[in-house]
Amino acid sequence: MAKKSGKSAASVKSAATKKSAVRKKTVKSVKTAPPAAKSIKQPRRLKQPARLPAAWRLTRSAWQVLWRHRGLFIGITLVYGLLNLVLVQGLASNTDVTSLKDTLSHAFSGHFASLASGASVFVILVTSAGNGSSQTAGAYQLFLGLITSLAVIWALRQIMAGSTIRIRDAYYQGMYPLIPFILVLIVIGLELIPLLIGSSLYALVVTNGIAVHALEKVLFVAIFAALAAVSVYLIISSIFALYIVTLPDMTPMRALRSARQLVKGRRWALFRKLLFLPVVLLVAAAIVMVPIIIFLTPVAQWVFFLLTMFALVAIHAYMYTTYRELLNE
Repeated sequence: MAKKSGKSAASVKSAATKKSAVRKKTVKSVKTAPPAAKSIKQPRRLKQPARLPAAWRLTRSAWQVLWRHRGLFIGITLVYGLLNLVLVQGLASNTDVTSLKDTLSHAFSGHFASLASGASVFVILVTSAGNGSSQTAGAYQLFLGLITSLAVIWALRQIMAGSTIRIRDAYYQGMYPLIPFILVLIVIGLELIPLLIGSSLYALVVTNGIAVHALEKVLFVAIFAALAAVSVYLIISSIFALYIVTLPDMTPMRALRSARQLVKGRRWALFRKLLFLPVVLLVAAAIVMVPIIIFLTPVAQWVFFLLTMFALVAIHAYMYTTYRELLNE
């Protein structure tokens, strides 16, 4: 009986060994079998960025934000204006609106003479805006613009997040990203170099009579346009980095990279919307200022001063609204 059981155990063992050998051969044959032809994958379609709202809708949204919180932004504007009066311009005005209007009124005649003279005075005021009396005044003006910009951006971020803030909070708590903000501004200044080179080259050629024939002038205009396009292409993304860099724990390089991703595929649309902003500001200022110049000439200079102070707030409101629209897509 013992022999039989031993033989049976040995036979079972040999049978199991044969089965495992057959299994290994099968697996090996399966592994070494030629791979089936892979199906060719169709390339993925690139996701097109969503269309941004129209420029007039962005303007309306920005105005609604300013109007709902008008007390806050009027207060910021008044602080900015007061600091400008004390540190930059003083109480004396560089432009005498009354004498300008009297001088220009003799240059026009007819039914629209007063309208033409008022519009001309407005153009002179616009072209002379921001001209400091000295280099020190210009430095103060730049510094005040920086701190007011940071206060406005911080205030916009807080009120759009649903927080209730005061005027002093904007100036106290909004100043922490001053250095990163300045560094991004320096990058924007460097990106303006191609535009400055193109404009200087074109001015040099035109003033010195180097380009005489029409073909030569067209060539230098094309060079200027190409260099200007390079600067515009770079600045369109970097300008939004000014708003990204004000976030907590954000570095300038990260902000610039994030801004490039944010505007990817939408630079031309953003360029058109950015061009719309100065047009709206000029038209709105003309609607307010020209009647005041005609009928309330003595106060025209002060009204224009307040409008120029508020323009910085309006610019940031429009730009920050556009930035939020880019984030929401």
